[in-house]
Amino acid sequence: MSVIKIDDVSKIIKKQLILDHITMEFHSGTVYGITGINGSGKTMLLRLISGLMRPSSGSVYYNEQRLYQDISFLPSIGIVIENVDLYPEFTGFQNLKMLANIKKRIQDPDIERAMSRVGLDPKDKRTVKKYSLGMRKKLAVAQAIMESPEVILLDEPTSALDAESVEKVRDIIKAEKERGALILLTSHNADDIRILCDEIYALQNGRRKDVQI
Repeated sequence: MSVIKIDDVSKIIKKQLILDHITMEFHSGTVYGITGINGSGKTMLLRLISGLMRPSSGSVYYNEQRLYQDISFLPSIGIVIENVDLYPEFTGFQNLKMLANIKKRIQDPDIERAMSRVGLDPKDKRTVKKYSLGMRKKLAVAQAIMESPEVILLDEPTSALDAESVEKVRDIIKAEKERGALILLTSHNADDIRILCDEIYALQNGRRKDVQI
């Protein structure tokens, strides 16, 4: 079972307060919705949890281990976040294969299955630079789930997708929750939050705001 604790975390960039004394707790087998307008701190919160950025103050814990002190990053994590780094000169499958080779936890059939789940053809020979925005988003979701991680962070996972693809991604999120993953989801799509989330947190000007469900 995975538990993430955000303990009195703040983040300041260029003298601007992005997150202001945030305290939250997240558990396995649950989908948490993080809502708020652009600039409210949603993406920054995911970056801090993932280990991509350090908090200015406060602590992030994973199973009682302090990030940046006891561990450098979460050991089992999948993430969809803005400005996903992809290699445009390679195919979608080749991109995921290179990522999979880092940890060597999965084989080619696992990559193919992840791509098929999001509606991409693993045998498509087009390079990523020829992908539409929606196809790139699908590939980002595929890389986040392909290793069946314990923690999944999804920043606007249904943006740029058509209606059929949105339903595919929602079904994937539901299935990953049933598998036992801890899932954090940000979305401007109110239906994503309503349909998928067990608990909802709102951020406003970098501060946590109570939400009535």
